[in-house]
Amino acid sequence: MRILITGGAGYIGSTVASACEEAGHEVVILDDLSAGRREFVKDRTFYEGDIADQPLLDRVFTEQGIDAVVHCAARIIVPESVADPLGYYENNVGKTVKLLQGMQHNGVNRILFSSSASIYATDDEFKVTEDSALDPGSPYATTKFMVEHILRDAAHASDLKALSLRYFNPIGSDPKLRTGQQIEHPTHVLGKMIDAWMEDSTFTVTGVEWPTRDGSGIRDFIHVWDLAQAHVAALEHLDEVTVDEPYQVFNIGTGNGVTVKELVKAFEEGTGKALNVVYGPPRPGDVAGAYTVSHRAKDLLGWSAELTPADGIRDAIAWLPRRKEILGY
Repeated sequence: MRILITGGAGYIGSTVASACEEAGHEVVILDDLSAGRREFVKDRTFYEGDIADQPLLDRVFTEQGIDAVVHCAARIIVPESVADPLGYYENNVGKTVKLLQGMQHNGVNRILFSSSASIYATDDEFKVTEDSALDPGSPYATTKFMVEHILRDAAHASDLKALSLRYFNPIGSDPKLRTGQQIEHPTHVLGKMIDAWMEDSTFTVTGVEWPTRDGSGIRDFIHVWDLAQAHVAALEHLDEVTVDEPYQVFNIGTGNGVTVKELVKAFEEGTGKALNVVYGPPRPGDVAGAYTVSHRAKDLLGWSAELTPADGIRDAIAWLPRRKEILGY
């Protein structure tokens, strides 16, 4: 299969590309490099540009004979989305419509969408399945919610086959250290722990009054390599699972809820060094969190997570000297 990965020069997209290649598929990358890195596409077929550029899309689809699209390209920072909702709607929603129009114009009818578990409403137990209530808590989450509806409607109105993969909380790096988190100071929780650990500075637990077992937010931390393998499984089962219903959703998580305080403990155990932890209020757009209790991905795609949060911490730290070597920081 020849797969176009939008955002394939980023953290998740580049890892998905490696997993696809290991499974024997060919990948083509489309990325505007606003967040991705050219170093991550060095040995891959690469087009630099915008996913809403129709002439570029026509060129890519014509030249490459694409069988399926993995749509990872998006702006993803929750507090930024609160400050700039229109920018997020324009980029994450408006440009996805242009991508779908480009696919339709060129006869490409398979797509995997990088959705998010942040679209779920939080219940008292923080457990969710694909049928749980939805209540996106930020403009970022709302963009994912909106695109899911667009994909569903487009699939029902055409020959489009679409799967939305609702990511939980990716951590770690490619275990072979080909690519990893490219942002020098990432905004996600493990990235901030690593910064505090490296700089001997404070790590702030944002929100300690959530109705969880220890007051900190609860997450389903999934290793990015497990996440990438889920994309391979979804691509390889896409035609099969869309026979009766052309639009499907899958939770992509471990099924294990871990609080931020528990992740701090695992980080300290993995590094052998105590963090200087302080406590603060939630960030704009933060939610208590959730974790999946669904077996749908295992039952229909034959996929389940194999790696642990400790593995993710280990690989994220192992990536640091490799990042310095590849990216210079």
